[in-house]
Amino acid sequence: MSSLKDIYIDQMQDIYSACKQSKDATQKLHDAATDSELKSALKAGVEGIEQGMSTLSEIIKGHGEDPTDEFCKGMEGLVKEVHAHVLDTDFTDDDVRDAMIITQYQRMAHYAIAGYGCCKAFGKRLGQDDDVTKLDKCLDASYDGDKHMTEIATHGINKAAAA
Repeated sequence: MSSLKDIYIDQMQDIYSACKQSKDATQKLHDAATDSELKSALKAGVEGIEQGMSTLSEIIKGHGEDPTDEFCKGMEGLVKEVHAHVLDTDFTDDDVRDAMIITQYQRMAHYAIAGYGCCKAFGKRLGQDDDVTKLDKCLDASYDGDKHMTEIATHGINKAAAA
């Protein structure tokens, strides 16, 4: 690493890897969820992650690099948490499981928000205006997905889980 551009490409590759890992985990969370609104949001999450991966791949390849040259250890840890706290845990209440699903999904989403935000800032500094526009859409989609999960949690699932 010898320049901001090197960091920029590296971090986009990291987020690409994070998306790949979180996509599989989000699909498994979808399969485990019982609330119909949550299932729908998780399905939309998978689709959004796929769109983010497509955008990142396009940007990274546009800089002459391979999007798969990095493996994100941070997301690997978060996916392990998905398994430990949801997929490998026995729940006696579906609402409690759904509340935990939201928790784990949002942790992964926050990782993506941080990554897209950093890459956007690097892109801005480097004058990569087209990249920044695309990264901003990915960042907005990640924020929107996170907000939607908070709404689902606070308007029903958390109340049901507390009952």
